[in-house]
Amino acid sequence: MNFDEFSLNVSKIKNIQLPGQVSQLKMAPPFRKELLEKSKEAINFAKKAGVLALFYPDRNYEASLVLILRKTYEGVHSGQVGFPGGKLEKHDTSLEMAALRETNEEIGVPINNIKVLTALTDLYIPPSNFYVQPYLGISSYNVSFYKDDLEVEEIIEVPIKHFFNDDLVISKKVSTSYNVEIEVPAFYLNEYIVWGATAMILSEIKDLLKQLM
Repeated sequence: MNFDEFSLNVSKIKNIQLPGQVSQLKMAPPFRKELLEKSKEAINFAKKAGVLALFYPDRNYEASLVLILRKTYEGVHSGQVGFPGGKLEKHDTSLEMAALRETNEEIGVPINNIKVLTALTDLYIPPSNFYVQPYLGISSYNVSFYKDDLEVEEIIEVPIKHFFNDDLVISKKVSTSYNVEIEVPAFYLNEYIVWGATAMILSEIKDLLKQLM
């Protein structure tokens, strides 16, 4: 889809209601309900983070979405695909600012080049005890990505036509942070398996955009 057409349609996003958890749960791992039950006490002390679903024109001026492959490290989200973003720091004035700051730090997009269109439905991630607030934004500029080699293994550019391809919604066995292999719903994007909280957020975005495009 031409980026100008996409940008015009997505600008109407605040006029429609968020699909919310109904949409997120389409791509939720089967063990999510059990984890939420076990995390009732921990939720009270959850950390907060902001992430950004950033759409932009690719080299052919087609609308695309950027994701990142995180580095392998000692942590529950090691080596997973996610959105640019991160935890709320003391100097951040809001979760939206945290998402923008981390996007700039992780993939090099200037904050002033990003227009945030709406907040999406937040969600709790039991393994890392984070409440995550996603945002949907666009950059109309010719984006040049510069990854932070300490945090980002790969920058993944996903054409929107792939994002809408229902054949790329799959079921896949993955190793969880609890050292258990389990079959989960996932998106197969650019040969990467996208599951968990990222897939849940993508599910809501996909349902939103289907109403607009």
